[in-house]
Amino acid sequence: MGKIIFYEERDFQGHSYECSSDHSDLQSFFSRCNSVRVLSGCWIIYERPGYMGFQYYLKRGNYPDYQNWMGYNDSVKSCRMIPQHQGSYKIRLHEKEDFKGHTMEFSEDCPHVFEKFRHHDVHSCKILDGHWIFYEQPNYRGRQYYLRPGDYKRFNDWGGINSRVSSFRRITDFY
Repeated sequence: MGKIIFYEERDFQGHSYECSSDHSDLQSFFSRCNSVRVLSGCWIIYERPGYMGFQYYLKRGNYPDYQNWMGYNDSVKSCRMIPQHQGSYKIRLHEKEDFKGHTMEFSEDCPHVFEKFRHHDVHSCKILDGHWIFYEQPNYRGRQYYLRPGDYKRFNDWGGINSRVSSFRRITDFY
């Protein structure tokens, strides 16, 4: 069971809202979010309702300012708890849409996709096991995209605004 607390002001001040489950629309609980405490579990928070917009991965810890979670602004409108995963991790990347083109499987984190995959773009993928985060820049920086087990025929299936995937990692920080 996870628990996250959202605060309207920086440094855990102002109106707060405690959450322990997925919420597709947090707008009625707070108007802005400038700090977060993750008491347990791992979470993805979203800039817009319905699990849309910028995504941010948060593990257990304190985030006194939205810039601490690499946020672009103080907008948090939905959240999703990442279920605990025990076992192996496996992802299959495809150069083209609909699982076509050059293919490669991974079971470990990858800080530089181009060095291993020889492509800057990933147009489709299959998450065979585990939960993963894609990043638009190398070394786990830039926009983030949460992927759970399943098939993603196009980059917009995981919420991507383009096919750029420069690094990715497994979510293993469960408490």
